[in-house]
Amino acid sequence: MIAPPKNPWWESASPDEIKKRQSALLHTFLKNRVIPFAAHYRKLFADNNFTADDIRSTDDLVKLPFTSKRDLGETRDFVIIPDEAVLKKQLGTILKVFRYGPKGVKQALAEELRPIHMTSTTGRSSEPVPFLYTKHDLANLEASGLRLMELCQARSDFRVINAFPFAPHLAFWQAWYAALGNTCFVLSTGGGKVMGTSGNVNVINKIQPDAIIAMPTFLYHMLQYADSENMQWTNLKRLVLGGEKVPLGMRRKLRALCQKLGSEDVDVISTYGFTEAKLAFAECVPPKGQDPSGFHLYSDMAFVEVVDPETGQRVPDGSPGEIVYTPLNSRGSVVLRYRTGDLIEGGITHEPCPYCGRTCPRLIGKISRVSDIKRLNIGKVKGTLVDFNSLEHVLDDTDGVGAWQIELRKENDDPLALDEINIHVVKMDDATDDLAEEISRRLRKATELSPNKVVFHTWEEMRKLQGVGKELKEQKLIDNRPES
Repeated sequence: MIAPPKNPWWESASPDEIKKRQSALLHTFLKNRVIPFAAHYRKLFADNNFTADDIRSTDDLVKLPFTSKRDLGETRDFVIIPDEAVLKKQLGTILKVFRYGPKGVKQALAEELRPIHMTSTTGRSSEPVPFLYTKHDLANLEASGLRLMELCQARSDFRVINAFPFAPHLAFWQAWYAALGNTCFVLSTGGGKVMGTSGNVNVINKIQPDAIIAMPTFLYHMLQYADSENMQWTNLKRLVLGGEKVPLGMRRKLRALCQKLGSEDVDVISTYGFTEAKLAFAECVPPKGQDPSGFHLYSDMAFVEVVDPETGQRVPDGSPGEIVYTPLNSRGSVVLRYRTGDLIEGGITHEPCPYCGRTCPRLIGKISRVSDIKRLNIGKVKGTLVDFNSLEHVLDDTDGVGAWQIELRKENDDPLALDEINIHVVKMDDATDDLAEEISRRLRKATELSPNKVVFHTWEEMRKLQGVGKELKEQKLIDNRPES
């Protein structure tokens, strides 16, 4: 692998220079790969009488309609499948012939365009959607993984545990390629479904890693289990988290558990990725006592918009909205102006990072899912909208609350009755006697809703409730309402 430049433009260029370079990448990407070879977008451009020349700048992207998950039913239409006759006439192919020779160009194009790897959405609310990678995409995954490691200040001599589940999902493969790009030792445990919580904890106790990459809830259970076994993990320096939201309260609790295990100075870093992006972005390491400065975006790989979720219009920097994603250098499966369904609280900023100085755009604040806003029938009000993102943050930020689960039920299990919200909680050792009342008070203040019950459990009971070691993602919000 060729060493990257010491000051790549994505992290050091001015906003104007970044926009100029992104616009050039976008135009070339559309002209040479997307419009000719991705059936969905070829038809979209033809139906709207557009050509690549109509999209000369990232500002011109607003001319195109959004792509959403419901559009991905015919996934083949979103795959770059080259037409050999068209490909041969392209200037880029002709130049490759001069560079590699007639035989070499065939191999070069195969590495760029032939799908050889696949990840998939989890399929919790719909059928899983596959996304294909070529060797070109895997090189991007490795490059983005190296950047993730650099942002986390993870050295090549670190020993790393990758505790993401073995699965065709982005989180595991991004962690794998991050370690590969950083040339550091990594042990992939496969998460709880392969070795169980105790198996993961025991191997971590032997390896004494510098960093653990995992889903926050599963890592929290591992740390608690290790503490209950009086283990000492004194070498930990980084916890790198993905696959779930990581509220500040969760970070605080993870650090506290690490201190109990003997690691006094652990940085907790969150990542943001999704299947359709085929890579993940990371925070940098903040100074001690400071909150994160946001997810650093790789300007040479992707263009990110933040739009009003109701109108679809772009919002000014610093304004909340929905994240919309467009790749600039992908092959295999490609989506343009993809509506993620993720809401970013602090919007996007193009100001340099106050901690690391990188000039790439950053996503600021809490990220929540539109799908986590549910319509419930509560009390006298029918169809009340409840934002479960807020409930999650309240529970994570409440001292004395260990692991938790929000359960939706129907009163008396009657499909026509009112909805109920029950909160299942593990008490921490320092919890006050009035923790149930405190949870109810905090939830009422944040959401104007009171839980019907607060039920306390042991750690083992909570592991069973959340499906630790059985589910791909631990179940923190479960809907037990019977179908009407």
